[in-house]
Amino acid sequence: MSALTSEIRVRFAPSPTGYLHVGGARSALFNYLYAKHNGGKFILRIEDTDQARSTKESLKMMISDLKWLGILWDEGPDTDSLIDKGPYGPYKQSERLEIYKKHAEELLARGKAYYCFMSDAELEAEREKIKASGLHTHVESPYADGSIDEAQVRIANGDKAVVRFKTRELRKDYILKDLIRGEVKFPSDMVGDFVLLRSDGMPVYNFCCAVDDYHMKISHILRAEEHLPNTLRQMMIYEGLGWALPQFGHISLILDDDRQKLSKRKGAVACDQFKKEGYLPSAMNNYMALLGWSHPEDKEIMSLEDMKAAFTLERVHASGAVFDRVKLKWMNAQHLRALPNAEIWKLIAPFLQEAGLKLPTDSDWQQQSVETFKSYLEILSDAITLYTPLDDSKYEIFAESDETLKMETTKPVLQAWKELVTAHAKESFTEAEFLQIQDGVKDKTGQKGKNLFFPIRVALIGKPNGAELKILVPLMNKKSILARAEQALAKC
Repeated sequence: MSALTSEIRVRFAPSPTGYLHVGGARSALFNYLYAKHNGGKFILRIEDTDQARSTKESLKMMISDLKWLGILWDEGPDTDSLIDKGPYGPYKQSERLEIYKKHAEELLARGKAYYCFMSDAELEAEREKIKASGLHTHVESPYADGSIDEAQVRIANGDKAVVRFKTRELRKDYILKDLIRGEVKFPSDMVGDFVLLRSDGMPVYNFCCAVDDYHMKISHILRAEEHLPNTLRQMMIYEGLGWALPQFGHISLILDDDRQKLSKRKGAVACDQFKKEGYLPSAMNNYMALLGWSHPEDKEIMSLEDMKAAFTLERVHASGAVFDRVKLKWMNAQHLRALPNAEIWKLIAPFLQEAGLKLPTDSDWQQQSVETFKSYLEILSDAITLYTPLDDSKYEIFAESDETLKMETTKPVLQAWKELVTAHAKESFTEAEFLQIQDGVKDKTGQKGKNLFFPIRVALIGKPNGAELKILVPLMNKKSILARAEQALAKC
């Protein structure tokens, strides 16, 4: 346990500059599961010091996605009002600028930091000199040992300066006992004198993180391995301010199937897009949890409660996790098909409505349709393709049916089929009754194979290939079937 607190406190700290990536969502999930497994607190902190790119819309979207996933925080912005809740706020970095300024001044006073007046042009010129010399050193500022009082006079007179942290005197290795990756050694000369505050007073990422994690009493920092290089700077800041370090654990990256960092060039990576396509939050959490962690009993299908009960850092892997979209879809299908039919209908109904489908409102029909189609559903949006043939207003005879309609045998088959459908005593058909009528047509016309099946398919769904008729017909009524048969006959 960190010396900062006797309670486990973890955080997810996104920047509201775009969508919530599945990599960020996985980090949030791991922090949430670790906190809940250990009776700790999960904090949401918003890193919005990049004012040019941070937007309220992005913040709302991120919060909406986390809420959809059920990854809810104990402290941070309220899910609806965005007003902070918790004892260690503000939880938005843009509202904590005075705190950063105070600690920058403390580091200046301790001789751990200094004002640097080097311009961008001067910095670039020094970098070019170093590059030309072939040396692997960092730019050394001529202001590192300057007087703070003199620097403040220059600033008061309008000169621009950043505040830099002094590293050149820290000649040692920094050892991190990473909770996931084991011992990591950082030579202090990996970094030069780095910026804490920009010339406009805005703090940089590493300074904000260290200050906020300390003040919010974060005990464990669990984040993606791409943040590992930042850890040295943060360790130096903690040391410079005399603070006890939290514990760090760096989670493996999520990779595409080409083992490169996951990116949108291979498909959706935003939680919002997965939601729009009809993935379930339970399946998303289940799949994301298994990207770098495994259940002690090797369970694959789990609820959030199952994961809370089993999650430990000992089972988090250091190697990269490949994002398999086929496996995600399979897992979503398992979660979806396990739901009661009534619940599945509630979930697919908005997709059907958005597609403009006009379907029966009778609850018995809806339950029957779900029972018929659920083994074909992988994601909720699949329902659109499955249900479209049942909407009479969407029925049309496609050009691909022309060859079938021109066959000499098609008209006799459709006439015989129409007669047998008309003679059927009920307004609906079971699968067995439909097959019996089909056999009757075969007996009447002597047709079989595609000469028998293609005309009936064209009449029912407007094309010779597609959904299985025996599962569709029990969901259709006699009036609809006969109307479609008439349209097909008219084109023969």
